[in-house]
Amino acid sequence: MFIKSFFLNFNYIFFYIIQRIRKIYLNSPIYNKKISNTDDKVIIYKPSQNILNSIIKLDKKKYNIDDFSLNSIWKTSATLNDINFKKLHSFFWLFTLDLKSSQKTTQNVIYNWIEENDKYKQNIWDLDILSKRIIAWISNSKLTYENAEANYKIRFNLLIKKQTNHLINEIKRSDQLDDKIIGSTAIILVGLSYGDSHYLRFGIDLLKQLLNSSLDITNFPKSRNLRQLVFYLKYLIIIRELLKESQTNIPEFLNEKIFYLGKSYNLLCSNKKKGILFNGNFEDTNKDFDNYLNFHKYKFKEDANEIGGYVVMSNKKSLLAVDIGKAPEKKFSKDYQSGIFSFEFNFLGEKIITNSGYFQDYKHQLNIVSKSTATHSTLVLNNTSAVRFERNKHGHMLIVKNFKVLDKEIKSENEFWSIRASHDAYSKSNGVIHERQLLFYQNETRLEGCDKLIKTKNFRSSNFEIRFHVLPEINLTKLLNNKTILIESNNSGWKFSCESHKIEIESGLYFGKKNKYLENKNILITGLTKPNEEAIFWKLSKI
Repeated sequence: MFIKSFFLNFNYIFFYIIQRIRKIYLNSPIYNKKISNTDDKVIIYKPSQNILNSIIKLDKKKYNIDDFSLNSIWKTSATLNDINFKKLHSFFWLFTLDLKSSQKTTQNVIYNWIEENDKYKQNIWDLDILSKRIIAWISNSKLTYENAEANYKIRFNLLIKKQTNHLINEIKRSDQLDDKIIGSTAIILVGLSYGDSHYLRFGIDLLKQLLNSSLDITNFPKSRNLRQLVFYLKYLIIIRELLKESQTNIPEFLNEKIFYLGKSYNLLCSNKKKGILFNGNFEDTNKDFDNYLNFHKYKFKEDANEIGGYVVMSNKKSLLAVDIGKAPEKKFSKDYQSGIFSFEFNFLGEKIITNSGYFQDYKHQLNIVSKSTATHSTLVLNNTSAVRFERNKHGHMLIVKNFKVLDKEIKSENEFWSIRASHDAYSKSNGVIHERQLLFYQNETRLEGCDKLIKTKNFRSSNFEIRFHVLPEINLTKLLNNKTILIESNNSGWKFSCESHKIEIESGLYFGKKNKYLENKNILITGLTKPNEEAIFWKLSKI
């Protein structure tokens, strides 16, 4: 124990010293000179702004630069909160400006920023902020570059390349995957805009490495995060459109990744009124991105009902989505939620059964609450989640140990859908294999479920809970027989019943809206596990 503690302390001290030395180096004249080694190439390609629309929050109202007082803010920006500081220094607010805004005023604002920040500063040159700043400056070149004085253009070009050199030096040290994707996009854009083959080649090679390491063999994100699926697709299409518009060869791997990610997007995210709440997702219709895809003539068609560990079956009226995938690898699990075999059911575009969603702010205690199995429409044993989490050095809760999905069977017929699978997440702790089967009868609009508890040799009795969450606006009414609950939605009425066990209405929390929570209700079936195999049958039928 002493030796282990000694080495842990030694490693901590060693890495702390290395980090301090590196911090001194990055702020030194030596490093500044290194990244200032640039050429005199000028911008030759200016991207159309509509290519970037998928990553910009579109606002119908456009603003005039003269309405803002930005020239003096660079000296006092350190007093801003973290969110506003990032927004200011990323320069994405440039996309909200009317193109009739004064070029001279815009360029004066940027020139003042350069005067204050032309050397490395840790927070202002953070990879995420820096990458977005490069993208914003170049993409808004009609305001930031055109008709500028010669001295300004020299300073502008120097700072673009200087920041890009720093990005190239530091990007592989980052363990933030999304930041790396944005960074590779910025590097590729600089390569295209300045006709620099070194930047272009580095950015494309980096992008290929990132995708190969973070997508599985089916080209689905290893994180199983639906927001990351959308994020990847947005940036890959932006890169493809930049290459296309600049008449640059499009790598085959890029077309391939877009093709498969697009199929996944079409099945899981496109044309969904509120979004499917699995593994880090919250309400998002993706309507703007759907319009963006249509504008740029991207059409994806799924040819299967299962992808990335999710099953989605739908007809004109109903949609059933189920998570039957195992947890991601630990390093990809920061947004994973322990909702194995949870499901959502929609009718006429409205959710009848939902999951509770995700509280994204990992520094808030509700983040770990939203990760728990109890916030999903599935089985919980002994008041514990199906996986255990532990906090990493950045504060994210990562999974400790994975589980196996033992078998699965998926059928889609004209009259019914059937999904059956089992997992061993509770096998060692409780001696139970959980098998869930869902049957949806299309003509009768009836969903039947069976949660089977299969005992193993190390079985020990524990309490079980099966929850079925509903949206905050849905009303629940329990009948006197304690076997039936009525569900009243905006467009339909439903009856939930379980003959073999007592059911209750329980209060809960809904995290479907980003970093917000509302009170909701859930239907709760409870009991104690028994030594013999048992099956809990329940039914959801339209009234």
